[in-house]
Amino acid sequence: MSRMKKSSNSWPDMNCVSSRRGLFQRLGGGLGTVALASLISPHERIRADASQSKNAGTHHVPRAKRVIQLFMNGGPFQADFFDPKPAINQFAGQRPKEVEFRTENKTGGLMPVPYPYRPRGESGLPVSDLLPQIGACIDDICVIRSLHCDNPNHGPALFQMNNGTITPTRPSMGSWMLYGLGSENADLPGYVVLCPGRPVRFAELWSSAFLPGENQGTYINHTDLDPAKLLPNLRSSDTSLTLAQQRRQLELLRRINAKHLEQHPDEPALEARIRSMETAFRMQFAASEAFDIRLEPEPIREEYGKSHYAHGCLMARRLIERGVRFVQVYYGNGQPWDTHSNHDEQVKRLARDIDQPTAALLRDLKRRGLLEDTLVIWGGEFGRTSTTEGSNGRDHNHLGFTTWLAGGGVRGGTSYGATDDFAFRAVQDKVHVHDLHATILHLLGFDHEHLTYCHAGRDYRLTDVYGRVVSEILA
Repeated sequence: MSRMKKSSNSWPDMNCVSSRRGLFQRLGGGLGTVALASLISPHERIRADASQSKNAGTHHVPRAKRVIQLFMNGGPFQADFFDPKPAINQFAGQRPKEVEFRTENKTGGLMPVPYPYRPRGESGLPVSDLLPQIGACIDDICVIRSLHCDNPNHGPALFQMNNGTITPTRPSMGSWMLYGLGSENADLPGYVVLCPGRPVRFAELWSSAFLPGENQGTYINHTDLDPAKLLPNLRSSDTSLTLAQQRRQLELLRRINAKHLEQHPDEPALEARIRSMETAFRMQFAASEAFDIRLEPEPIREEYGKSHYAHGCLMARRLIERGVRFVQVYYGNGQPWDTHSNHDEQVKRLARDIDQPTAALLRDLKRRGLLEDTLVIWGGEFGRTSTTEGSNGRDHNHLGFTTWLAGGGVRGGTSYGATDDFAFRAVQDKVHVHDLHATILHLLGFDHEHLTYCHAGRDYRLTDVYGRVVSEILA
């Protein structure tokens, strides 16, 4: 029988938490404070709650143990890559009734797609010539061509793709996953977000919201590969303090924490902060090695390539190999795939940049025996219009777009669902974002209706009150 996961609806005195936060800051708080822990002898070190490093219990046997999400922030155009639509070119410049939908901005006639498709792999699934290396991996990929969401604006669509709603007040998918599964490695965060810059809406996208704070994503800007700059706050920046002074500060914090927890034993905010400090302490020893892709053999680094996105893909493989449950790789700063103008020129560059690293990640995971139980997800927050915006751009389109899954129990070399003849609207075997989330949770061993958290008097879940598992794509 499925088990419903709940947690206490007991919340802390916020004034007290606020004053404690001020104390942490005055003492050099945040992750930097935990550098002081290096001064404690091994037998004195704070150890993780055992429940944080064990499987917290699934509803059925999982097919996937971890997730890598490759997020094309800004929204790629579905017919450029995995959804061939010859009718777009056939009726280029015209505006048939099938595309008479309200879009965020005014659009005109159909804009040609100049990229040929060809069958790839043993499955013969068609992939655009823009992505020859990903095409060579198509037998491991399940393409969903009928995804749709509820809003064509970046902010709400990003929220929905990440947390199941169009508002920023719910836990992210990675937080739900970590809450349900627990961490496999107490020395590293269970949920890591990699982006060379800041995606739109930033930390709201990986928030744990009302879930325990230790389930929030840890953001890493991997623009600079030096671990000291990747993780700048792990060690104290105040070099004027002696080792003895730093140790006294840490001991004071530990005593305050212990005293406060005696008085408020069920205070989730404080417990989350303590766990975060514990994780950060252990990261001093594990993270420098885990995040340092310079330790990889040169042939592996050459296979992935040298771009920021390539570095993110390689770093993601290193992290999941070391027990990180959920890694998001955002393509770049802001909205790089938001091609409102010069679409074809931009998409050629973007496709070149993602093709080699994405294929390298799939091949590398497969060689290492990790793809079988690692779910890889590729896509953006929505798609783009087949009609033109201005003279050479494409507007947002939430009515029908493409994502794909690989590994982790999905049927490779297959496609599911369909858009209309002009790749504008999902019309066959439609998959809502709630359905996608339900399917991802199913692959991780959860019944999406029973992975819940009690907050403000009701049980919340990632899929809200919707969603079905798309069983047709399961291996």
